[in-house]
Amino acid sequence: MTYPFVTAMRRPLAALALGAALAASLQACVPMVVGAAAVGTMAAVDRRTLGAQTDDRSIELRGEGRAKRVTGDRGRVSVTSYNRTALLTGEVADEKMKADVEQQIATLDGVAGIENDLTIAPVSTIGSRSNDLVITSKVKAAFVDTKDLYVNAFLVHTDRSVVYLMGRVTQREGKMAGDVARNAAGNIKKVVKLFEYISEDELQEMQAKQPPAKPATKTPR
Repeated sequence: MTYPFVTAMRRPLAALALGAALAASLQACVPMVVGAAAVGTMAAVDRRTLGAQTDDRSIELRGEGRAKRVTGDRGRVSVTSYNRTALLTGEVADEKMKADVEQQIATLDGVAGIENDLTIAPVSTIGSRSNDLVITSKVKAAFVDTKDLYVNAFLVHTDRSVVYLMGRVTQREGKMAGDVARNAAGNIKKVVKLFEYISEDELQEMQAKQPPAKPATKTPR
């Protein structure tokens, strides 16, 4: 038997889960198709190799599982990986827990580097995390609307109203992206750029090896 108040509680939780799933799909920046078409599209829109993309996803999934075993209910750790560099954000109870989480992530296969930005604080509220998803969406939308910025070249992650930008970009693209992100929403605390910089020549060479691509549009993925 389902009681009315249980049903009422499920609705906002379901909406939150849907929003999180949507954000995850946007973060991946990969159309949900199957077979060879999926592989071809991934190669065309992402500046990482397919091997790096696979490793990054594995690092995120396994990393958050390991972190949860360290923190239990006393912390919240988000693992975001780009080109095998793992970004750790969220809240932990103390410095020891922060170090223990980093140590666990460092033992994962494929991890080349770690950016530990965990905060010693109480676990954030659902409202705070929902706000982070909104900020991420606004930053991506701002990238879409900016000429010469390819949204699929960037990984955008927001935690505690701090926007983290990752990607393999030129100095020109990195500066432009940082400026655009800062103005994307009024409640952004700061923008942290964790870019792997490439030269303009490297970018041209990379683009020459890929099928012609246009800057991303607002067409739903």
